[in-house]
Amino acid sequence: MINSKTIFRGYRRENGRAGVRNHVIILPVDDLANAACEAVANNIKGAMAIPHPYGRLQFGADLDLHFRTLIGAGSNPNVAAVVVIGIEEGWTKRVVDGIARTGKPVIGFGIELHGDHDTILRASKVAKEYMQWASELKREECPVSDLWVSCKCGESDTTSGCGSNPTVGNAFDKLEPLGVTMCFGETTEITGGEQIVADRCANGEVRERFMFMFDRYQEVINRHKTDDLSDSQPTKGNIAGGLTTIEEKAFGNIQKIGKKCKVIGVLDKAEAPTGPGLWFMDSSSAAAEMVTLLAAAGYVVHLFPTGQGNVIGNPILPVIKLTANPRTARTMSEHMDLDVSGLLQREKNLDQAGNELLEVMLRTCNGRLTASEALGHREFVMTRLYESA
Repeated sequence: MINSKTIFRGYRRENGRAGVRNHVIILPVDDLANAACEAVANNIKGAMAIPHPYGRLQFGADLDLHFRTLIGAGSNPNVAAVVVIGIEEGWTKRVVDGIARTGKPVIGFGIELHGDHDTILRASKVAKEYMQWASELKREECPVSDLWVSCKCGESDTTSGCGSNPTVGNAFDKLEPLGVTMCFGETTEITGGEQIVADRCANGEVRERFMFMFDRYQEVINRHKTDDLSDSQPTKGNIAGGLTTIEEKAFGNIQKIGKKCKVIGVLDKAEAPTGPGLWFMDSSSAAAEMVTLLAAAGYVVHLFPTGQGNVIGNPILPVIKLTANPRTARTMSEHMDLDVSGLLQREKNLDQAGNELLEVMLRTCNGRLTASEALGHREFVMTRLYESA
């Protein structure tokens, strides 16, 4: 049983945060740097490139989010050191400077006036040094209160709201009194249940901020004159799993925040929380997008309940998948870290399922690979606000 004396073995970073992984990442500022980053990772075994398709001619709030995501990803406590590569020196330096504020080793290389060959050579030399340095870092005992735990569901069905999502909620109810920092989101998938979340806000200021975020999303739908989200919310997979309306999906989704937790604050996309407790992040419900935003916000382990089955992973944030659907547990067993289908078959109760999830979470924090990590799923998907110039 998890309690205030529970510890995990993590990597203590320069800024005091505790990570559960020890990655050296090769981070492209823009799509033009992807090839060089992947070449460096190919040269230096163990280093990990994180390619993405954006970073050219973005501007305004969209560009700010781009930098916030990249800087946040490099700053995540699961990352030991970072090599940043971009086409231009200026934007590369902006990312390097942001990550450097954590105190961790980071260096940047611009490709212009150097070309790929020279850039790859110089970056590979540093990446090798970073890998050898990181390989000697030791795990140490950390209190459970040092954990930052996020959640998001995917490919939901009727078993999600009845089984796997409440299992996460039970775990969150047990983590909250221990001073753990937690997060949920999926603004689109709260539609129809937003008042329930609003009523769980700790005070009027938090409630007002939450409703601002929710109404902002509704304005996007109205601006594009979309009367409904019938092709997206619920998804075809949700409908096949028995969810007929977005309201049904929302009520199941909200089960992830448990019965006791209060929402103490509201975050914009990729924004880091400022204290322990349960936070809401405004975000898309697209799995890879939201998990990427949570990694950029600094969360170190992620709980992912699924009904019909989802294969999502992330290069920085280990994703623990659980399902209460016995068919999914059977047909997609290689993707599942925890089978809680016994809940709906009355073989276990919710308290037992929550404890099982917390046990898997602690094993993951101590170094056990998740199914998505073992299978090589490294989905890193940047959120865009609008088109480039």
